Amino acid sequence: MLKNITFSVEESLIRKARAKALKENKNLNLLVREWIAKYAAPEKSLEELQALMARFSYANPGRKFTRDEMNER
Repeated sequence: MLKNITFSVEESLIRKARAKALKENKNLNLLVREWIAKYAAPEKSLEELQALMARFSYANPGRKFTRDEMNER
């Protein structure tokens, strides 16, 4: 069920936001709902973050490349 809420925002800011939303084929109502959903979403757990880092472990940050590796094409 959707609830109506009221915000106070400078008129010039609303105009700018509407123009930007129009370029994205969206409207302010949708953008605010998306923002609230992201804001209210539970934070990622430590386990989820560690799983994500494990997926990118192949990147090996800080690894030094040899001269030959840097010149490979």
